[in-house]
Amino acid sequence: MKLNPADGNFAQSIRTALGDDILHPVEERYLEEPRRRFAGHVGVLALPKSVEQVSTLVRLASDASVPVVPYGGGTGLVGGQVMTDGPAPLLVSLERMSAIRAVYPTENILIAEAGAILTDVQAAAEEADRLFPLALAAQGSCRIGGNLATNAGGVNVLRYGNARDLCLGLEAVLPNGEIWHGLSRLRKDNTGYDLRNLLIGAEGTLGIITAASLKLYPRPAETGTAMFQVASPDAAIKLLALARDQVGEGVSTFELIHKQGLQFLSEVLPDIRQPFDVQPEWMVLIEFGLSGSASPSDALMALFETAEARGLVGDAVIAQSEAQRLELWAVRELIPEGNRLIGSVSSHDISVPISHIPEFILRGSEIVRGLGDFRINCFGHLGDGNLHYNVFPPQGHSRSEYDAQRQTVKRLVHDLVHEFGGSISAEHGIGRLKTDDLSRYGDPVKLSAMRSIKAALDPKGIMNPGAVLKA
Repeated sequence: MKLNPADGNFAQSIRTALGDDILHPVEERYLEEPRRRFAGHVGVLALPKSVEQVSTLVRLASDASVPVVPYGGGTGLVGGQVMTDGPAPLLVSLERMSAIRAVYPTENILIAEAGAILTDVQAAAEEADRLFPLALAAQGSCRIGGNLATNAGGVNVLRYGNARDLCLGLEAVLPNGEIWHGLSRLRKDNTGYDLRNLLIGAEGTLGIITAASLKLYPRPAETGTAMFQVASPDAAIKLLALARDQVGEGVSTFELIHKQGLQFLSEVLPDIRQPFDVQPEWMVLIEFGLSGSASPSDALMALFETAEARGLVGDAVIAQSEAQRLELWAVRELIPEGNRLIGSVSSHDISVPISHIPEFILRGSEIVRGLGDFRINCFGHLGDGNLHYNVFPPQGHSRSEYDAQRQTVKRLVHDLVHEFGGSISAEHGIGRLKTDDLSRYGDPVKLSAMRSIKAALDPKGIMNPGAVLKA
């Protein structure tokens, strides 16, 4: 039978092994997630300072069969960082393990501890005149260990890939407390099973990431940013193809935005300057990063002229200064905050093949609005097929009035995603929110293999129980 660490015996074993300083009072922020769909509980909160301390914590938990929940920045949106039932767990927060251990500019590699905030990793790369391209709305508070544990995406996946693609090696503590010293700086290493890629995206269910070897890139000599009005999602896809034909891999960002997102900003964040006097139905935020003598602004203007001649775009705003660029980005980056302030009935982080996106949006609208007078804010990373398809109550109503319909909305949206050969989790992970969805839509052979891997690496089932795979 699993012990409850709140009984004091387990906490005392930690104090005996590591001293009093490692344990901290449990604050409210450790018990909830940003959408407040889950309320967790914690028996003991530990803030280790080294991988050796993490190893000791996990070994003690394994010996006592106490569940362990790793904690990064707490920004995850699927409840992976909060344990809602069962024995109160040991929560291991990596926030005191935040060092940038080393930067190798000539190798384009940076080694960071798991508790490093994403913006600090970006800044360390910039100091070495390099780019760490992972970028997302929560970058000022999320931590790189959590980014890797959830295989975070963000706005630059089109050019640089997900978090998985930006990692060469890991240091991690396995469920028995052993330390895997896998901080490789090698780009070629064919020496057996890829433990790195098992841990990335596993959401703490196979071990605790404590440090990572990360890929850096040359900084583009110039960056150009623009907002284009587009006739439709189909026109946006054709515009993306045209942009890649004209500038190749220089396209780093291609974000689809719907008018509903701008209307929400007008409603709850009215001081945000919007790009157009009249809000268009659809628009895209485009960013080019080019080197050499090429001018991103000229490339954006050439793209606009060609696209306008083909009837793909209407008006456009091409940033002429860094201040204007930041204004355009503020619109995109504040859409999630606008959504939060409005309060969604059901939010969906989904992906479908890019060519199917227009039909998915059309049919999704028909299905959701067949349930009631809902507002839909569909936006996201068009370049990699990832949409945030969020459903909201009518203006003047709260999401709590529609709690009874939340599961129905989610089921119908995810059924449609599955019909189109898509994924019900594009970049946020499974956590505890989507375990039923994974069981429903996941390939049975893959799920069986996942359970076998979990049982092999974590036979006591102590690592983040209830996340990803249903208990």
